[in-house]
Amino acid sequence: MREIDYDLIVERTAELCEKAATRLPDDVKTAIKIGKGGETSPLGAAILADCLKNAEIAETTGCPICQDTGFAVFFIEMGVDARVAGGILEDALTEGTALGYERGFLRKSIVRDPIFNRENTGDNTPPVIHLTLVPGDKLRVTLAPKGGGSENMSAIAMLKPSQGRAGVVDFVVDTVVRAGGNPCPPVVVGVGVGGTFEKCAILAKKALLREIGSRNPNEEYAALETEILERINRSGIGPQGLGGRNTALAAHIENHPCHIASLPVAVNLNCHAARHAVREI
Repeated sequence: MREIDYDLIVERTAELCEKAATRLPDDVKTAIKIGKGGETSPLGAAILADCLKNAEIAETTGCPICQDTGFAVFFIEMGVDARVAGGILEDALTEGTALGYERGFLRKSIVRDPIFNRENTGDNTPPVIHLTLVPGDKLRVTLAPKGGGSENMSAIAMLKPSQGRAGVVDFVVDTVVRAGGNPCPPVVVGVGVGGTFEKCAILAKKALLREIGSRNPNEEYAALETEILERINRSGIGPQGLGGRNTALAAHIENHPCHIASLPVAVNLNCHAARHAVREI
């Protein structure tokens, strides 16, 4: 059994918070560059150029890519042959989040209660943690800070199985079109299909972590991703909702078996600042 020091997890988590807030992943930058090259709207192309310039400034100065530095959402893969020495994993991730947001001068955006006490917690905690046990003795930490603007435009539906493929496509496309410029397009569209009410929502968020340009390994779902992306980009919403071809950079689908009576579908949107960072410990 390999022991991973609690304080090491705290420090690595803090580093991830600072990195994710200031460095746009290369796959996202590449997708924006490609979109800019094919953008038919002069205003849309100018907006995409500004997105790239903003990312460059953030990386060189250490300033956040966006003022909304997001809810800290972690996807954790914990090896079954590893254990945390000196504390509990959830506490280490929480402490690391607080340290990273304080040390990086990142905006704290979390309130204590959604209805009755909307006082800021002051350190951007607690984070949201999704834990999966995997073979091995490593701890893989993926952080995806989630801003409120794009998160608020997400949606879930319990479709009838008879609605099938067409129903899924229509729901996803309609969700993005209704969102308009609110999630700061061009967006990345995460889609979860199957499972249960909560499972498909988690799948949709997890889909946002995939490298832009990757395809679902199932050819039928890969074709569905292509169809959804093409329909979204024919909507004319464009960068920042001001018109153009680049409404979405990618549409990623993750699927799971479901009940015979159900067809759950969830859509989770990410703005053009599709931030995430990974560290293996």
